[in-house]
Amino acid sequence: MQKNLLIALAAILATTVMAADPSPKDRVTAAAKKLGEQPNYSWKTTVAVPADSQFRPGPTDGQIEKDGFTYVKTSMRDNTVEFVLKGDKAAVTNPDGGWQALSELDAEEGPGRFLVGMIRNFKAPAAQAADIAGLTKELKKDGDAIAGDLTEDGAKTLLRFRRGGDATVTDAKGAAKFWVKDGTLTKYEFKVSGKVSFNGNDRDVDRTTTVEIKDVGTTKITVPEEAKKKMS
Repeated sequence: MQKNLLIALAAILATTVMAADPSPKDRVTAAAKKLGEQPNYSWKTTVAVPADSQFRPGPTDGQIEKDGFTYVKTSMRDNTVEFVLKGDKAAVTNPDGGWQALSELDAEEGPGRFLVGMIRNFKAPAAQAADIAGLTKELKKDGDAIAGDLTEDGAKTLLRFRRGGDATVTDAKGAAKFWVKDGTLTKYEFKVSGKVSFNGNDRDVDRTTTVEIKDVGTTKITVPEEAKKKMS
């Protein structure tokens, strides 16, 4: 009787400990949520592609304040683009360095259409990281990080990003890795590869995107007055 009681108590204790210990995926999701709850933060995004790639993205620097402005500066080919978001309003720089409302570009084609899609589909790191974690098969502890492979559909989703539902993706695969400190996301990385067909063009895509979070709680955003006026 006593032996059976001890076995039962041990089973209850083990179940309680397991319930209290979140899974790696839950840890990442909670860490991303905690980051999103901070008053502000900054980040830097870099994208690595093969040496022979036709399109080589430059770095992106961003700042965000909770329930306030988001400011992003990114390099595209030989050009630098800045845009500001708040709610459903957005403003973006033009080739002359001035600001215009994003709605003014809605009828654009070519690079302009790509830019509009990029901005309208933009997600801040806290939201993007949570989404990517949800696209993984399983996450496990990997040294000082939490890592796992993407599902095929998850890899396709990230490869279609900015291209819309008309893009056809084959041979899609990928992986993601997250770093968490004191319960808050500090960095994440995702790698995707596959063949993307869009507007009659086929491209082999192989890229690794790294996002580093910094200045949590101490970031100060200065939005140009011209940009604010375009968003009013």
